[in-house]
Formats: sequence, structure tokens, C-alpha cells
Amino acid sequence: MRITEVPFAVCIALPLAACAAGGASPALHDLVIRGGTIYDGSGGAAEVGDVAIDGDKVVSVGPAARGRTEIDATGLAVAPGFINTHSWATESLLVDGRGLGDLKQGVTLEVMGEGWTMGPLSDRMKALQTSRMGDVKYDITWTNLGEYLTRLETQGIAPNVASFVGASTVRIHELGEDDVDPSPEQLKRMQGLVKAAMNEGALGVGSALIYAPGSFAETPELVALMQAAAPCGGRYISHMRSEGDNILAAVDELIDIARQSKAPAIIYHLKQAGRANWGTLDPVIAKVEAAQKEGLDITATMYTYPAGATGLDAAMPLWVQAGGEEAWIQRLKDPAIRAKVAAEMKTPGDGWENLYYQAGTPDGLLLLGFKSEALKPLTGKTLGEVARERGKSPEETAMDLVVEDGSRVGTAYFLMSEANVAKQTTLPWMSYGSDADAPATEGVFLKSSTHPRAYGNIPRLLGKYVREEKTIGLSQAVRQLTSFSAQQLGIEGRGRLAPGYYADVVVFDPATIADKATFEKPHQYSVGVRDVFVNGQQVLKNGEATAARPGRFVKGPGAGKCPA
Repeated sequence: MRITEVPFAVCIALPLAACAAGGASPALHDLVIRGGTIYDGSGGAAEVGDVAIDGDKVVSVGPAARGRTEIDATGLAVAPGFINTHSWATESLLVDGRGLGDLKQGVTLEVMGEGWTMGPLSDRMKALQTSRMGDVKYDITWTNLGEYLTRLETQGIAPNVASFVGASTVRIHELGEDDVDPSPEQLKRMQGLVKAAMNEGALGVGSALIYAPGSFAETPELVALMQAAAPCGGRYISHMRSEGDNILAAVDELIDIARQSKAPAIIYHLKQAGRANWGTLDPVIAKVEAAQKEGLDITATMYTYPAGATGLDAAMPLWVQAGGEEAWIQRLKDPAIRAKVAAEMKTPGDGWENLYYQAGTPDGLLLLGFKSEALKPLTGKTLGEVARERGKSPEETAMDLVVEDGSRVGTAYFLMSEANVAKQTTLPWMSYGSDADAPATEGVFLKSSTHPRAYGNIPRLLGKYVREEKTIGLSQAVRQLTSFSAQQLGIEGRGRLAPGYYADVVVFDPATIADKATFEKPHQYSVGVRDVFVNGQQVLKNGEATAARPGRFVKGPGAGKCPA
């Protein structure tokens, strides 16, 4: 890469087009990225040209005058910064503001909010959150979601951040973690919390309906929360009630919530979990596209791997988890309860999503993260391996691990078809979210394993599916990673390389961009992204992080305007 610091010069030293009439010296731009192949985020044909930036905004795309700093992007792609529409960088950015795992993928905006969020928090919720922390530890100095996102911005982060408000968090705030329905007064308070979060800058409401206590929310409760958010421009985004045996009914519920609340709705990480459900992709697509023809705004996100990652809570029935993590662990010490749980783990979930059953075998569960130092040597083994080593059934072993670790135990589940993943990349209403934190290959992050999507979700799209399998063209893929994602989320001023847009920019090599992380060795950075700029400042230079921390709290359309 050639970077040139350009002094003020006389007109004769500049391209003719850059000169003003009469030979007056033109103004220099702060930065010009010169000679790259520009994918502007619109989905149109790429063109070789220059991107000029002044301050935090793009001022021109095409032939540009000189810049105080110039970067040669000849032979490389220049695109708007990529948007991670499903991020769990909530904790990782608190301890490492670089967000390296995502930064090296070209991510310039992390969007959080799947069910549980960093606000609104009561004092009891803060105490529980502190006691449940794993390897990553931090002080909770905020109470609401806006204060948390402002803290990130103030302490200094490389990427921008945005968030939905978690439906589970709002529920816990008013109802605790039990399987109860809200009274009219409690529901009104929950709606008030949603409106407050929208005023703070939330993008809408995010739900996670396979996990307790979010799973205890019935459809009318979710509609009510969205009726509070929708007048403020809020979207509904959901880890649906089922991605397996009952996925079609779950899609119907999401569409019904959108219809009743008159709000756009987004499916988190669309997938068909369990071999028996791999044939449901076409019916799901048909339901979504029928709703779109009806005039509803229904879209989805995905990650580009055939395995999901969550915890061992997704292997056990919801009733045993009512009341929170501590109550769940205590129940698992009771022999009679353990026998009942073990029996239910072996059958399709009755009213709950049994990922253990859908994985087909205990060797389809990969153990990723433990709190206990004594259990960390089991990281990277399958549940089947550990069960055989211990001489116990896999069901008993799963329960033992939860009790011994005092946590849900991070777990990857191999559930999906590679063919379905590839087909989903062809859908024009798909954005891309890692469903992971933004770790680094150093420090506290090496205490646990992770899913390779934390390091490779976007380069896998651009390498495997765009370049190698050609399921989607590069210009269209860039559109879905940028302007489409911004539109999907209701975010203005980002996702395009066009005058007036914020200067979030990625320079990458389409011929070499690729994921390197694997399930066996996930802590590996992707390759092929050379430079990244956030709000006009360079945060990745020649593949290495700079000291710049220009990331901002990107607010939704209701910020400061949502009526109480």
C-alpha cells in the first residue's frame, strides 16, 4: 500500500479537472483512497475511481482532487464498511475496544440486541449479571441501554455500535425470570421501558424465544412491546420460537407480530435445524416472500456456517430453567428431576426447541466455553467424548457439566445443511450477522474456544460463496453487507459510498479474502482485508489495528423523539 502525505501545491501540479477556473488552487481533501475498484453499496456495477473524504464524511466518489493523505487502492475493492447485523460484542468491546475478530473482516458497525441487552437493568439484575460473568469481567457503571452504548463510545472503540432493546431484559426487569404472564400494569411498565430505550437510540425490540425466560413471553406480550416501539421507527428482530420442527409456525408468529404492530420484522440467523427439517427452506422462503407481496417488511439475517452456538440450556426443557440460572442449577441436583430431564432430552421438544435431539448425536455438540478452570481442559471436546471418558450417559454428563461449571456452558451444535446455507446466500433479503463477540487471538479470549463465525463470517461469504461457489455476485454481496443492512435496520447515513454518507470504508482483495478459523482452531483471523476506516479515521492499516478509536453510538430513528 502506498500512503502519501500531500502538501498544498500549485494548480499546475494537479490534474486539470481538479483545478479551478483561473488557476486557483483547489482545496485538498483530508483523505483520498485512489484507484480502487469501487463497490458503492448500491448493488450496481463496480467502477475504478477515487473516494474523497473530509472529516467523517464521504464528499465525492469518482475522479478526485488531491488529498492531504492518499492511499493507493489499485487492484483492490473499495466498499462501504460491512455491518454485522447480529453481534454479541457486548462484553468483548468493554475489555478490548479494537474488536479485532470483526475488524479484520471489514466490520465497521456492530449491531446488538438478541433478547438480552445491557439495559435496562435493575440493581438486582446488575448483581446477577456480575455473579454470572465468565472469563470477561467488567464493572457495570450504567443502568439503561443508552448509557451502556455511550460508555463504549466514551471509553474508545474502533467500530460503531447500535442495539435493539432486549424483550427478555425488559421482561426480567418487571417480572423476574419465572414463567408468569404480566398484569396490565406490568405490561404498561414494560412498554414504558421500550419507549425509553427507543428514546435513547434503540433500533427496536429483539427477542430470543427458545431461551428462558424470553420463551415465556406469549405473542400478545411481544405485540404490545412492538406497539410501543413501532411509532418510534422500531423494528422487531427475533430468534424465533423454533428453527426446527415448528419453524413454519414460528415464521407465522413473526409475521403476525409485524402485521399487528405495523412494524418491519427480521428473522435472526435463518436456519433449518435438524436433518428432518432441512426440507423446510423452500416453504419458509415462500412464507416470507408472500408476506412481502402483502406489503409487509419481512427480512432475515444469517451466518455462513452449518453449526450454531449457544449453551447447554438449549439441550434441556424450559420448565427446569424457570426462575433463572441459579434455580436451574439447583434443580439439576435433584435425582428425580434429573431423570425427567434426561428422558425429555432424548425426545423432540414438546413446546421447546431441543437442539440436543436435533443435533442427532452427542458428538454433534462441541464444548466451547467453561467458567471453571477445572473444566477448561474439556474445551474443544464433544459432549459424546466427555461422556465416554466419564463413563456416563451424555444426558447425565450435560447436566453434570452445568452443575459443575455453574453456567450454561458454551456449546456449538451441528444442525444445518451446507446446501441450505449456500441457497440462503442467494436471497436478496438476507443480511449477515455473526451471532458472536468480537474477540482477539490473545489475552482473555484464549481462555475459551469459540465458533469460527467470530472470526470469519463475512470473509467466508466473500471467499467461499462469492468467489468459489458463485452463489451470489460480489456487487450484490456488498450491497447486502452494507446499504441493505442499513435499510433493514432503519439506519440512515451509512452503508453507501456516496457524498454525505459517513466515511465507513473497507479496502479488501476479492481474490484472497477468506476465513481461516475452523471449529478445531477457531482463534484465527481472516485474511484479505487491508484497510478499514470508521468515521473517516483509519482503524486497520495494512491488516493491523491502529490506535484510532473513532467508533460511535449509532442511534435509531426514534432517538430523542419517541413519545412517553
